[in-house]
Amino acid sequence: MTWKTLDSEAQLQQIIEESAMQPVVIFKHSTRCSISSMAKSRLERAVAPEGLTFYYLDLIAHRDISGKIAHDFGIMHESPQVLVIDKGVCVYDESHNGISMEEIAGHLNG
Repeated sequence: MTWKTLDSEAQLQQIIEESAMQPVVIFKHSTRCSISSMAKSRLERAVAPEGLTFYYLDLIAHRDISGKIAHDFGIMHESPQVLVIDKGVCVYDESHNGISMEEIAGHLNG
């Protein structure tokens, strides 16, 4: 799996535009949290759906972006948290031990 780093608010608009063509995943990770590290590791060991783009947000370095994500997509901030963005809308979000590649794959259109 390859992560694209999410490190600017401007990228959120690009993610929305990208999600018009195919769903996009955002993983919000706290580098200070063992549960977050475990969730990230589980995702990295799993087989990702073909063609799906995964964005990685370091919550400690970019709290402002996490807040904008919560506001723009109308979801509560949690950490760790995974979101599936499809056609500009958050169609799935999960946190903590509920994060799994199987659940992500199950919420993709098509």
